[in-house]
Amino acid sequence: MKQYKETIMKGIFFTAALTSILAVLLICIFLFANGIPAISKIGFFDFLLGRQWSPNDVPATFGIFPMILGSIYITGGAIIIGVPIGILTAIYMARFCPKGLYRILKPAVELLAGIPSVVYGFFGLVLIVPLVRSVFGGSGSSILTASILLGIMILPTIIGVSESAIRAVPEHYYEGALALGASHERSVFFAVLPAAKSGVLAAVVLGIGRAIGETMAVIMVAGNQARMPAGILKGIRTLTSNIVLEMGYAAELHREALIATGVVLFVFILLINLSFSALTRRVR
Repeated sequence: MKQYKETIMKGIFFTAALTSILAVLLICIFLFANGIPAISKIGFFDFLLGRQWSPNDVPATFGIFPMILGSIYITGGAIIIGVPIGILTAIYMARFCPKGLYRILKPAVELLAGIPSVVYGFFGLVLIVPLVRSVFGGSGSSILTASILLGIMILPTIIGVSESAIRAVPEHYYEGALALGASHERSVFFAVLPAAKSGVLAAVVLGIGRAIGETMAVIMVAGNQARMPAGILKGIRTLTSNIVLEMGYAAELHREALIATGVVLFVFILLINLSFSALTRRVR
């Protein structure tokens, strides 16, 4: 009887794993089957490096280079803002935070992770956009605003994964540093943190994935202007925003071009994950 139960459970686990793999394969097949022909019709370099996105013109032009740069700029800004704050917060929560404060801080961080992106978008629209407008000028809907908002949105991911990685470091790393005469702070930053590098890098990867794939909040604060970036105080459109804004009414080659944009986004995220995976293995 026990042998039958083990066989059944193995079958269930195998089916679950196979279902996950099959879902990814189906997504890949759908994207590439519908996106590659559009890239062929438009032209590979005209599509990727074209600076004009005008689906309603005659003839229509489908250049996504401004959106590629927009995604890179906003994601880079979110990393600059969110990664240092997230890692330092994780270090504080894992090694410096009093227990009483931790019982408040931990649920607060988890609550940030559960807030819908549209709520973040309203927060950015009501608070961050006017603040940027009053301090730096311009309309307020800009690369800087979107970067600040995304930097806040990726904090729960970076803090949670980084804290787990830091807590997973064996205690003798910290105790050994203390025994050699290091202070508490030096022991944490020069013994414990380097030992948690792989986990911290994984947190950064997940944060980048969240930032580059975010749509609703970015639509509400980035300006949504399909043009080349003209400064951090100017509006821009990202790849995800471009798909969401136009897919509802797109048809024929326009629709295929939007699906091809999804292919570019998919490949972009895949390359980032592979690069960081290779870096993580090298660190280990």
